[in-house]
Amino acid sequence: MKCEHCTRKECSKKTKTDDQENVSADAPSPAQENGEKGEFHKLADARIFLSDCLACDSCVTAEEGVQLSQQNAKDFFRVLNLNKKCDTSKHKVLVVSVCPQSLPYFAAKFNVSVTDASRRLCGFLKSLGVHYVFDTRIAADFSILESQKEFVRRYRQHSEEERTLPMLTSACPGWVRYAERVLGRPVTAHLCTAKSPQQVMGSLVKDYFARQQNLSPEKIFHVIVAPCYDKKLEALQEGFPPALYGSRGADCVLTSGEIAQIMEQGDLSVKDAAVDTLFGDLKEDKVMRHDGASSDGHLAHIFRHAAKELFNEDVEEVTYRALRNKDFQEVTLEKNGEVVLRFAAAYGFRNIQNMILKLKKGKFPYHFVEVLACAGGCLNGRGQAQTPDGHADKALLRQMEGIYADIPVRRPESSAHVQELYQEWLEGINSPKAREVLHTTYQSQERGAHSLDIKW
Repeated sequence: MKCEHCTRKECSKKTKTDDQENVSADAPSPAQENGEKGEFHKLADARIFLSDCLACDSCVTAEEGVQLSQQNAKDFFRVLNLNKKCDTSKHKVLVVSVCPQSLPYFAAKFNVSVTDASRRLCGFLKSLGVHYVFDTRIAADFSILESQKEFVRRYRQHSEEERTLPMLTSACPGWVRYAERVLGRPVTAHLCTAKSPQQVMGSLVKDYFARQQNLSPEKIFHVIVAPCYDKKLEALQEGFPPALYGSRGADCVLTSGEIAQIMEQGDLSVKDAAVDTLFGDLKEDKVMRHDGASSDGHLAHIFRHAAKELFNEDVEEVTYRALRNKDFQEVTLEKNGEVVLRFAAAYGFRNIQNMILKLKKGKFPYHFVEVLACAGGCLNGRGQAQTPDGHADKALLRQMEGIYADIPVRRPESSAHVQELYQEWLEGINSPKAREVLHTTYQSQERGAHSLDIKW
């Protein structure tokens, strides 16, 4: 069976399963599980749906398929139940990290404010036996800050001989996997090397936090709550420095929808709780976000930084202009009547294909592109805001967009904790350790020329 986006002859992806296959008949609810030791709540097995993923070039190996089948609530409850048994040698410290784009879904679904949704989710997870609940925003801070520096460096180095632009974002795992497995070296050379927020969060939890708690990485079971299924694939490929050899940054990824199923079948009357931080007993006092309409906002933050660093221009409001459709927009900076920065946001497979075609023809005028596999951005991830028949719940999505827009914006440069971690954890902002922990390399098949003939 072929992916609907695939132009090749065959695809190794699993066929799409019935979204209604939620709970097996003989499985107890979380409330029942409290009275039946050793049993756990069973939800549908993990799936990477054909229509959810761009990486359709025979990208899921047999081994990955087995690992993906474990990326579900079953594995989560297995660890919860192990922690209730007497053999403490098998106990794990259970950490859950929640993506900011998941919170508007919980807020809209349960008809509460985003702050109350965060506290309710945290309280519910802790009632199940989770020890710590974190927000991944601090990981996105690192990803954005490192991307900012890399763009400025690429802009200054770009020439006819060394074509370092455009820089394409690397925060979306569906897009990155598609670039690696299908497009090859001509495109992956333009991918930003900064790790995604999920990858950085894995290092923060399994390295920094583990050291603070005097734990080995293997004693921590780290769960990511995310809006899309491609995060499950990303968790299987996360690479780490030698100190973390043998331990993945994320042991399990659950979509917002999977968590909502658990909550709906559990006890929602539990006491709310504030989200934890990586810094001792300090709690997150309010929900914040980055400056993106439906994503972590790499484009807006990098654009402002580049305008100041390269042209000494202060940009307060980033103005987007829709071109072909609402999912392809551009942002420009003019100086002395000349466009000196031209950025774009390309969301969804159709816009990505158009972008690649223009890149190959040498008719792509942009210095930077924020690329996301999901049309509509991360809020529209297929792991949340779906109708029972598997389509986007447009009414719920509009509500989520309004909720997300109302969350206060905090720029990554303003985080004192990030600056503290650069010094205490990474031995300096531009240190070799920072480079090792916060950046990655890409595996890709050789396809044609080693660089794109892009005309500026």
